Amino acid sequence: MTVEIVTFGCRLNAFESEVIARQAESAGINETIVLNTCAVTNEAVAQARQSIRRLKRDHPERRIVVTGCAAQSQPEIFAVMPEVDRVVGNEDKMRAEAWRTARDALACAPKLGIEPSEKIAVTDIMAVTAMAPHLLEGFHKGLPRVFVQVQNGCDHRCTFCIIPYGRGNSRSVPMGAVVNQIRALVERGHAEIVLTGVDLTSYGADLPGSPKLGQLTKQILRHVPELKRLRLSSIDQVEADRDLLDVIADDERLMPHLHLSLQSGDDIVLKRMKRRHSRGQAIEFCAQVQRLRPDLALGADLIAGFPTETEEMFARSIDLVDECGLTFLHVFPYSPRPGTPAARMPQVAGNAVRERAKRLRACGETALRRRLASESGRTRQVLIESANQGRTEHFIPVAISGEAPGAIRSLAITGNDGARLMV
Repeated sequence: MTVEIVTFGCRLNAFESEVIARQAESAGINETIVLNTCAVTNEAVAQARQSIRRLKRDHPERRIVVTGCAAQSQPEIFAVMPEVDRVVGNEDKMRAEAWRTARDALACAPKLGIEPSEKIAVTDIMAVTAMAPHLLEGFHKGLPRVFVQVQNGCDHRCTFCIIPYGRGNSRSVPMGAVVNQIRALVERGHAEIVLTGVDLTSYGADLPGSPKLGQLTKQILRHVPELKRLRLSSIDQVEADRDLLDVIADDERLMPHLHLSLQSGDDIVLKRMKRRHSRGQAIEFCAQVQRLRPDLALGADLIAGFPTETEEMFARSIDLVDECGLTFLHVFPYSPRPGTPAARMPQVAGNAVRERAKRLRACGETALRRRLASESGRTRQVLIESANQGRTEHFIPVAISGEAPGAIRSLAITGNDGARLMV
């Protein structure tokens, strides 16, 4: 392989890694490993640095290029590593011209003695105001589920989050381009499309007429009738618009599974996070969408050990799992990111942060087991992902065998093994 991509972090990074591979190979880059990094936690950055050292040790003949959110927000920490040959910014990683420049720089760079500053090719992400669609020829050939990036960046400034400084301000792909891209993917045989972005529910605010995510989903479902399944990656419930709620209620092709950015169950913590919703609003939203779609499965991001969080405050996050009827939890132990306001707040002791994250994950495991048990005896429409696994409409994994990937099968659920449904 001429270019190997190592991806960290979110689904959006996974999509963008496909673009990177195409652009880098088209530019003529070879014998190179590209790390597409994540900056959401200190641990994510540390994992990237560890991987760089390991990859160079295992493949000393290959060059190392680092890109992604961590490279954008902290380029210097990668540039000083002797294993790293180049650091490419988050916007440039999607551009063919940037990879041609990288090719020339890598070819001309001396093996020894290059200054760290000469490795850095990172532009001002806050100056980026538009977003181009990236249609990948042969994208994930043979895979039934593919991601379509419709939005990037974030206009909000939660006190714990470094991501806007790695992704820039919110920008969206025009609706017509999104519809055309999805139509092309469906024509290639992909059964399920997942809309993804950094702040998906802010979609359209920068476009003429300011369309919202709900309008986009309606346009996709209306103009691509052959699309079998449409899924949303993650939403901020405070920005869910009326059209989106209508689609959730009325169109079965929008999958009954939402992943929410809740972060905490305590109102004081939410205010200190600079979130735009209260505990009560989160509970009411979950109740509302479950009334609209009674079998809806809900997931959520939750942070354990945010600065100033007491045991009583944390207990409200534990209680939120049941009060919102959550099935899937994505738990983050709080990690102070340099330059964010939360990093300057009084910190919770590290052992307490880890212990709370462990308890919250255990709570999530209990909720998942409860949902798995409730599925027994039901018939679900299962998208076959591989030779041994599929997913229900609710994104619950199903153990299968002898099925062709890409098919959607109506299967009777007989039980579960604690992690997956059985048929």
